[in-house]
Amino acid sequence: MASTSTDSITREPHQTLESPSQSTPRSTSEPAGEPKFPPNDPANPRNWSLARKWSIIFAITLIDLTVSWAASGYSPAQTLMEKEFGVSAEVGTLGLSLYVLGLALGPMTLAPLSEYFGRSPIYIISYGIFLLFLVGTALVQNLGGFLVLRLLSGLFAAVTIANFGGTIADLFESHETGPAMSIFLWAATVGSPSGYFLFSFVAATKGLRAVFWALLGICGGFWLIMIITIRETRHSIILARRHKISSNLPRTQRLKNATYNLFQKALKRPFLFLGTEAIVIFCSLYNGYLYGLSFLFNGAFNIVFGSKGYGFGTIDVGLAFLGICVGITIGPITALLFGERYFQKKLKENGYKNTPEARVFLGKIAGITFPISLFWFAWTCYTSIHWIVPILASAFWGWSFYMLILMTYTYTEDSYKTYSASALAGIGLIRNVAGAGFPLFATQMYGRLGNQGATSLLAGLAVLMVPIPFLFTKYGRRLREASPWARVHIDGDELSREARESVGHGDSDV
Repeated sequence: MASTSTDSITREPHQTLESPSQSTPRSTSEPAGEPKFPPNDPANPRNWSLARKWSIIFAITLIDLTVSWAASGYSPAQTLMEKEFGVSAEVGTLGLSLYVLGLALGPMTLAPLSEYFGRSPIYIISYGIFLLFLVGTALVQNLGGFLVLRLLSGLFAAVTIANFGGTIADLFESHETGPAMSIFLWAATVGSPSGYFLFSFVAATKGLRAVFWALLGICGGFWLIMIITIRETRHSIILARRHKISSNLPRTQRLKNATYNLFQKALKRPFLFLGTEAIVIFCSLYNGYLYGLSFLFNGAFNIVFGSKGYGFGTIDVGLAFLGICVGITIGPITALLFGERYFQKKLKENGYKNTPEARVFLGKIAGITFPISLFWFAWTCYTSIHWIVPILASAFWGWSFYMLILMTYTYTEDSYKTYSASALAGIGLIRNVAGAGFPLFATQMYGRLGNQGATSLLAGLAVLMVPIPFLFTKYGRRLREASPWARVHIDGDELSREARESVGHGDSDV
């Protein structure tokens, strides 16, 4: 890693490249021209102790879980909401969909704000505002206010979606991010089914309002843990504070520059990636479909296992989600035991050059098991077949869900590196828009096509996506070479100077 240069210190900490054609980044992890830490600097978050790094990851993982709990935790209480406000099931579903829509829109502004204020203030303040909206949701007595508060809750709860990936990149070299990314994505995927499971007990025994008071208690406790644990990790902010970087520009000009940069990074570039980058388009299709299904299942499981199906009560329907939870939880174990070992092996064979295609190994298997699990669920959810059989199918789906999400995130991260925030922002937008939209048609689709027909249709669409991981393996490098953003890192060195020295690679490739 290069030492800090004079002109990089005098630039504003949030100033970034507009396009890869302007300059070639000197590091695979930070854009060129941004301040750099000197080698072995103890202030560099990547040089912190493992205990300190993982305490931060642990605290934010808890927050990330609650973001999904606040979505699916509402679902077992949805019928209570419909009765209280006298509305249809479609309107009741808006309580879930508007929150998830907030999760889609929030990162578009919360992520860029961390460039100006740092990650820790954004985590603490944004999540604190989310807690206030939880209080409002628990107390509000009219439908309009309830739905607006659900949308606003999602907007501010989205802070982990906006910043967790960046925090991992702050703390670890790119070749070391696998375990932390596995844990982050475990929380992001297991949150929805586990939220339905946990809060089904509250909804069934205490009612609608108690769900939000319970969320407030849990989320508030985790917020306090985060406040105690978290430290600023964004490199440019730490270096700006160290060197007391300031700008001679008038405040109005700095605000104008910041607004322009916010437009470029938050509102323009993610859509540019969605429209022009094949890798982002493919990963968005997978993410959108998978997350859409995960929230659609909130309604589908109630139809399959509830009073119209197996006859389960609210709590028992919640217990049915444990199959998905178990499948997802097996995911990080297989990822670390097999996927990470395979990646490190290929990385070494490739001379520690950028090797995103090595991230696709388990994704190819999951791409096949994904539609199989849905067909299995579809044709075994007859009430004449024991309920454990479709639940086992859902566990198989949960594992596939996790592995495919992990594949898309890590492949995108390794392909775009310094521009991965924009790529992932585009993917995240599609993912959560789909998550908001899919539940709105679950009841009608299952009502018209039946449990078997509706789930088979979903499985058939999943079959169309099977080739995507195989395309990445065979044509991934060609896709990256065709991209003006990804080709910057086409053969980038995965190791910093310190990391190369630890494996005996010296400085020749710097």
